[in-house]
Amino acid sequence: MKTILSVLLLTGVALSAARAQDNYEIQVYPSETMDPGVLLVELHSNYTVEGSTTSQFGQLPTQGQEHETVELTQGLNDWSEVGFYVFTEEKNGTGVQWVGDHIRPRVRVPPSWHWPVGVSVSNEFGYARAAYSNPTWSWQMMPIVDQTLGKWYWSVNTTMDWGIHPTGLPPGTSAAQRQYYYRVVSPRGITFGPAATVTYQPNKLFNFGVEYYGYWGEFGHFLSLHNQQQQFFPVVNLFVSPKWEINFGAGWGATAATDHLIVKGIVGHYFDWHRPHMHLHAPGS
Repeated sequence: MKTILSVLLLTGVALSAARAQDNYEIQVYPSETMDPGVLLVELHSNYTVEGSTTSQFGQLPTQGQEHETVELTQGLNDWSEVGFYVFTEEKNGTGVQWVGDHIRPRVRVPPSWHWPVGVSVSNEFGYARAAYSNPTWSWQMMPIVDQTLGKWYWSVNTTMDWGIHPTGLPPGTSAAQRQYYYRVVSPRGITFGPAATVTYQPNKLFNFGVEYYGYWGEFGHFLSLHNQQQQFFPVVNLFVSPKWEINFGAGWGATAATDHLIVKGIVGHYFDWHRPHMHLHAPGS
């Protein structure tokens, strides 16, 4: 009975420590890829106001963490791009820490096909240190579908993750805790974490909407709603210039397994090496 209770007590904090560590690029992607010759440089700034407060399974607590991520996205042709990420973390007393790097090639249905919705698929592969992520090596596949309808825009990202190298458990871990760890904290199979957004643009200067981020668990063994991550971000996107991308919002966790309050901002700048006068715009604008 004591072992069962200890496992149940871990539920609220271990999940947050395991999956909320992914809060480095809080973004719902459009299907559109970067134009050939265009480089987008983005800075993702995310601060966890209220999150996990204790270390679990070797991972640091999330509350008070400041995540700064540099994302570089280079357009290759009219249907493909490649992205690269540098993840960092800062918390009082620890200084700026390198977390890891990912690379993300993406392809889309060419515009010449004239599909009624945009469709693309990205594959993201990379490493993150064990103190910040479990597993350390991972592969993510993300089919993306989106559409602009007048002043409305929507996008759905159906994210699937495979943990290639999960962190091992320390000696003395009980059988019940081990079972919980591989069932909930670090599944060995492919997991599902959808994201979506809906925005409305009243004029050419901005739009506003809601972003959703979830983690449902391993395919075939989805977690109960209480143990899933469910997070909602009211957001605003500013269109101050065709060369700039600006997004900011605040997210609330709707379940016990989710960091309860995160504020985020994205600032990006487009560099067009070949066509400096090309009109650039954000999705849905």
